Amino acid sequence: MASGATAMASAVWWWWRPRRVVVRGGSMTPTLQAGDHLLVVRSRRARPGEIVALVDPREPERVLVKRVAQVGPSGLAVLGDNAAASTDSRHFGPVPASSLLGRVRYRYAPADRVGRLGSAHEASQSRR
Repeated sequence: MASGATAMASAVWWWWRPRRVVVRGGSMTPTLQAGDHLLVVRSRRARPGEIVALVDPREPERVLVKRVAQVGPSGLAVLGDNAAASTDSRHFGPVPASSLLGRVRYRYAPADRVGRLGSAHEASQSRR
């Protein structure tokens, strides 16, 4: 029975294990800055306002970090917080849900910016 529990724990860890992503560029400023190190938790779903990591539809080996603007039958519309510096769904349209790698949940570096990340709604509530 212990080996069954171990196998289950391994399967859960494999699915939920976080992915590490480093921000490059200024498309998500002021929320995220170049050099921020993020933990991304795998997910098959995203809600508007959440920050997500996804496969770049133009360069599949590249990972993008954007905020979900809309979720619809044609996929996810994602936008950068800094529209002037962002290439996003305004340029390449909605992305298929299968491109979603997960939700950005935590910034672990640099030390002075460490903390939990959530949706725009969560962030506005925490500032009150």
